Amino acid sequence: MDPHTEARANGLRPLPSPGGDRGAGPAGDGQQAAAGARGAEEAGPRSGAPARAALLVLADGRFPAGGHAHSGGAEAAVRAGRLGDARDLAAFCRGRLHTTGLTAAGLAAAAALGLDPLALDTAADARTPSPALRASARRLGRQLMRAARATWPSPELDALARVLPKGAHQPVVLGLTARAAGLGPEDAAHCAVYEAVGGPATAAVRLLSLDPFEATAVLARLTPDMDRVAGRAVVAARQAAEHGTEALPAASAPLLEITAEQHAAWPVRLFAS
Repeated sequence: MDPHTEARANGLRPLPSPGGDRGAGPAGDGQQAAAGARGAEEAGPRSGAPARAALLVLADGRFPAGGHAHSGGAEAAVRAGRLGDARDLAAFCRGRLHTTGLTAAGLAAAAALGLDPLALDTAADARTPSPALRASARRLGRQLMRAARATWPSPELDALARVLPKGAHQPVVLGLTARAAGLGPEDAAHCAVYEAVGGPATAAVRLLSLDPFEATAVLARLTPDMDRVAGRAVVAARQAAEHGTEALPAASAPLLEITAEQHAAWPVRLFAS
């Protein structure tokens, strides 16, 4: 049986909005209000309190999600001679941001909103023609799932891991992880776009012996673009909630797909992708 069909038979469904069924208690009843405040303090971000610190944990490069082993296509670009200095890195990251970064951010935002994760996983497959990139996305999703379940235990994460034990696409897992951490679709989208450029920038430091200050400056100059791309992704995710996954971005970068297949065939390489 197709894993997505099997999943629906096992009861995996679109998720409700986080915190949407929780009340704060009558404002005029001091005792109940105090109890509500204590409950919010104990529950943390899931009660609707701000959760920005959780975003810092999730986006931190030291979060054990496996991203350090992937270059986002930078290794293949270096060998091909298209990436050799900070200026090339800026162009590479900008192109990646507005293509695969936008697509990943839309998927992550949609998952954080509560759209059916299996439908989103199918949409991610359709937007990833390269078998090598599909395999990398699922490996990264599996590793992120392990880290997320240990950090923010969640029935939704458990359900997806049970249905797709070999891994869902990383952006889908990222969106569910954001939900589990009490974050929203904007947070998930920003995390996705930062990953889209942060990975290649870090890899370029190792591949080119690039000055880390220069690589960080490249990322800093890209932040306005990151904000715009994340905003577009969230708008698309909200449209997908009404009209289906066809409303999600499907921006592509054919050269990244082609070089990913070449990279996967290399007998020796520094990064997994």
